[in-house]
Amino acid sequence: MPIKVVISSLSLFSLLFYSLLLLLLHPAIARGPHHSSLPSGLLNATAHSGPARLLFQDTTQPHHSDDIDRGYMTNSELEKAVKDFGDRCGSISRIYSIGHSVNGVPLWVIEISDKPGQEEPEPAFKFIGNVHGDEPVGRELLILLANWICDNYMKDPLATLIVENIHLHILPTMNPDGFSLKRRGNANDIDLNRDFPDQYLHFADDIPFMKSNGQVNFQFFPVNNDMDARQPETIAVMNWLREIRFTASATLHGGALVANYPWDGTEDKRRYYYGCPDDDTFQFMASIYSNSHRNMSLSKEFPGGITNGASWYPIYGGMQDWNYIHAGCFELTLEISDDKWPNAIELPTLWEYNKMSLLNLAASLVKVKAGRTFADYHRLIPPAERYEVVATMPGYKSKTTCISLGETAMTLDFILDPEIPTMTYLHSVNNDCHCIESGKPSLERFWRLHSEVYLILIAILALLCILLKRRIKSNMLNHKQLPKRSAQT
Repeated sequence: MPIKVVISSLSLFSLLFYSLLLLLLHPAIARGPHHSSLPSGLLNATAHSGPARLLFQDTTQPHHSDDIDRGYMTNSELEKAVKDFGDRCGSISRIYSIGHSVNGVPLWVIEISDKPGQEEPEPAFKFIGNVHGDEPVGRELLILLANWICDNYMKDPLATLIVENIHLHILPTMNPDGFSLKRRGNANDIDLNRDFPDQYLHFADDIPFMKSNGQVNFQFFPVNNDMDARQPETIAVMNWLREIRFTASATLHGGALVANYPWDGTEDKRRYYYGCPDDDTFQFMASIYSNSHRNMSLSKEFPGGITNGASWYPIYGGMQDWNYIHAGCFELTLEISDDKWPNAIELPTLWEYNKMSLLNLAASLVKVKAGRTFADYHRLIPPAERYEVVATMPGYKSKTTCISLGETAMTLDFILDPEIPTMTYLHSVNNDCHCIESGKPSLERFWRLHSEVYLILIAILALLCILLKRRIKSNMLNHKQLPKRSAQT
């Protein structure tokens, strides 16, 4: 039973180059949201060094001018842009809908790949924009991203890398009704980023997790588990993740300039840094986006331009934590604009500031090309660490190995042996952990992977030897039985 595990290490070498180049060309200081006072619903800013944000949903709606959406695509124009993209770039794309909004607007998705719609042993990444109706920058930037990749495929190495090595899915708007109404919530005035099943965290021994300091068990708060009360946009995203296993993802928001990572909430609902089991990986992913950005990493409010969600302000029912727990999808919440709804003339600048961040974050999944074998699995982990990797499959014996991961990714191949009834006499399987350095497989691993082939070759050679021996013996007998010829004078 062959199983391939793809362990991806995230490297910053190329990303730092792009960031340095951008900083040299456009030196600037990052701006954060300004708060002149603490209105009702905000936490006391003295409780944390970061900026105060909404702990619970603020039901008051901002007062927008009638022409604030001037220059932004309407929902109809956005739908046309998506379909036009599909017509123009059909060889590397697929257009599909994951559902509808409350008012029946289709939730269109653009898939970009050299083999769109096909199952491949490649990681999948998704971008989601416009989760909050009054934060529309993401929907504009994601259409620009799709078109840039299409225009630069086979011309730019980064665009080609993404198309040929991952399946990129782009949902420009999750909340088209909220956009039309110019408000945060959807048509039912529900904040979609508070509508997902929530969770609390406690340590237990029944569910293993990839972490050396213990085992973790996740459960959701029952108060947010009523599927009948959930919004159609939320249900559409949840069903989407049941159909496609995403390795990583990001949602685009507005109102600050920072890359946010799990956990978003705490077990006791207080505000403090609450890291998840993959905290190092999430910090690395967030840093990829921040360091590739025009000025996010220069933030004076968020060191390095990144933040733990619970440390910033706890939220519950968020999509980010649900992705991580439910589907093992490593999701970031990206605040890409200080202004939630900036003037449309700023969109080209915002695109230039965020373009490399969007591309590099998606490309961070591409570190190794997996083979076409059954049970491919992709896992993001930070480099320069020692990990124990266990491959399990019902009906087969598990196997374990250790790896020392460097800056490059590595592929592990496991051949699992079927479970045999205990009455059969077998040698015990050695599951000792032998460390494998990245890119330097041991001789023992090489022998283990090819032992079956060697055994077959040995059997064939033995059979050939037996046949050859019989042939020689037969020839000798025939020679002895030949009649003697008389000498002639």
